[in-house]
Amino acid sequence: MSQRSDGSTVKELVRRGHRARVAGRWGEAHDAYEAALEAAEPASTTERERAEIAGELGLCALALRRYRDAAEHLASSLEQREALPAALQLRFEEGLRKATTHVATLLLAVDPPDAEVVVDGKAVGRTARTHKLFFESGQHMVRARAPGREESLQVFTAVPGKEYEMLMQLPRSSGSSNEVAAAAPKEAPKAQGSTLAVRSQSASPWASWPGTLRIAGIAVTTATVSVGSLFMIRASRLDGDLSERRDALNREPTTNSSMCWQAPQRSACAELLRLRDERNLSGIAGTVLVIVGGVIGAATAASFFTDLSFLGRTPAQERIHVSPVATGKGMGVRIEGLW
Repeated sequence: MSQRSDGSTVKELVRRGHRARVAGRWGEAHDAYEAALEAAEPASTTERERAEIAGELGLCALALRRYRDAAEHLASSLEQREALPAALQLRFEEGLRKATTHVATLLLAVDPPDAEVVVDGKAVGRTARTHKLFFESGQHMVRARAPGREESLQVFTAVPGKEYEMLMQLPRSSGSSNEVAAAAPKEAPKAQGSTLAVRSQSASPWASWPGTLRIAGIAVTTATVSVGSLFMIRASRLDGDLSERRDALNREPTTNSSMCWQAPQRSACAELLRLRDERNLSGIAGTVLVIVGGVIGAATAASFFTDLSFLGRTPAQERIHVSPVATGKGMGVRIEGLW
């Protein structure tokens, strides 16, 4: 039969399928579309025509409740969705959604891609790295084999409406020295990947003794600045109490605050002298602690800029931000960054 007669046969079968589908004779329509798809050769039909026939065949199978066949034909049609009009795409996509609720979907990846895939004893009719297969409920066996490779076999239980993923890698068989030599380059990327993984895990700046000192420096800085701020706050409160008592003494007609600095220890001014001494001591201690904490904090922050042992892709200046902090009751150093 010539290419022209093949094309005419396909078109006649498609017209017969359309008439049967419109009339609701789904079995007759299914047989006509199936015959048209078998007769559709690339030399005599276009990609759009073959995709449309597969889609119509899938819709007929769906109407006949042959859900696995319906899903396979509709998925095959939608692989060439660019060649289909938008209206047909919507019809076939809706049909595929209905069909997949009654079957299980398996996304099968095979390496090498030219391996032969056999599902339940039936060979899959196309060669690809990834296959989209549909199964009815129950147990199924998937086998992959290729020349010079070890065979792979997997069994799984399909549940309608569920989607599964499966990877089948066929390692080279050890029967030939040439095959072993050819397989050797494939081991290098694995070793390189594991080396990179170990290197990425040991990149922490706290993984050595400088990191421990940094942690201690941050802790000491926080503690000293905090305690120093508390002393300075206490000194401020004592200064307020001292001022109130001094003003009270100044209001007395027989005494004044200047008499207290030379008064005996057991005089009425003893409390005023005690408050003065505590204020001075708290103020000095708070100032010293804040200064020491600032020095330690500055030294700790500087270590992030000078130590180059742990620097990776991100410069330290982009990870660490140091800024002074001052309030009405204290001052300190604020360190922010990614540790």
